[in-house]
Amino acid sequence: MTDALRAYLEHPYRSDDAVLARLAQARAEEPHVGVWREYAARARDVGVFAALAAVFPQLRFPIEDGISQEPAYGAATRRGKIEEADAFSPGLLLERPESLLLTFSDGVAGLLPLLIAGTRADFESLVRAFTERNEPRDVPASMGACFVKGLNNWDRVNRHRRVWEAENGTAGDEDAWREELGRFAAQKARYQDRFVILSRGPYSGVPGAEVRVTETEWLERSLIVRAEHESTHDLTWRLFGIVRSHATDEIIADFVGLVRAFGVYPDGIARVLLGVDRLPAFRPGGRLANYRGTPPLDDDDFAEVCSLSAGATRQLAAVATRHGNRLVDPTFLARLVYALSLASLPELADDGLADAVDARL
Repeated sequence: MTDALRAYLEHPYRSDDAVLARLAQARAEEPHVGVWREYAARARDVGVFAALAAVFPQLRFPIEDGISQEPAYGAATRRGKIEEADAFSPGLLLERPESLLLTFSDGVAGLLPLLIAGTRADFESLVRAFTERNEPRDVPASMGACFVKGLNNWDRVNRHRRVWEAENGTAGDEDAWREELGRFAAQKARYQDRFVILSRGPYSGVPGAEVRVTETEWLERSLIVRAEHESTHDLTWRLFGIVRSHATDEIIADFVGLVRAFGVYPDGIARVLLGVDRLPAFRPGGRLANYRGTPPLDDDDFAEVCSLSAGATRQLAAVATRHGNRLVDPTFLARLVYALSLASLPELADDGLADAVDARL
């Protein structure tokens, strides 16, 4: 094994009492969800884009090379001075803003806000706005969902300030507020949001014919797979404080997404989506190519990852068969994700996976 491959296969997930305590609360509603419910209610009157642009300054700036270096951009996104974006009106332009949908998934990590774009171009614009600081970075064609985490929500900060000032009689006292803000900033769950941006196209860019499903049905199922896939990433973040762009994490997240979309785990479809259904040849455009690591694995090491990934899908099929009807229960699925996440990629591909998972459960 090369040093590069050994480093790629290192596995960071570990369990302890704190992780188990978080697992027991894995689907409990988090503070940002209630605020996003308010945004969804407001969106029924003014539209989703307008409702969100009122609180997220990223939507008030265009996608433009160098925009993140503008003083106004820093003031709006890092200090909450959203009015600084007014000079960049009309800001972010979507092809079909009226088709932007704000809803919620109820997956393995509980309720999670979903922002569903009306077109592929709108999806890419939203990804750039929320994760690339409005810079025109490339978005891979096989990427159809984006998990946004740790986004500062200045609306939540301002809400806290209003309540705190009313309780303490400190309205207008900037020195007192700066001191309180220092304390407040240590409690990230009170002002940082997590949500998912989804596209409406076929999952992984794979047409329905390749997975033997009609195009209409595949588009419907693709939306479910994407939402549940990202909910799985949200769960590993909640449990372990880690979200990785890695073959191991993607295989497990796809497992949950496919189970929730189909009711069973179609491991053949899983291999098509990853691009490992024709080994030793890799399917062009297969999503696994997005997870070669940094720096990217060379072709020989990547071929080994492909082989392990194909093996992992077969072992996951055995796990799914063993647990059958329990897979429809999102609480059980959350426990199953915990058990699977403790396995490295070689362990996922090992014949003993199902027994190891049962022991952890």
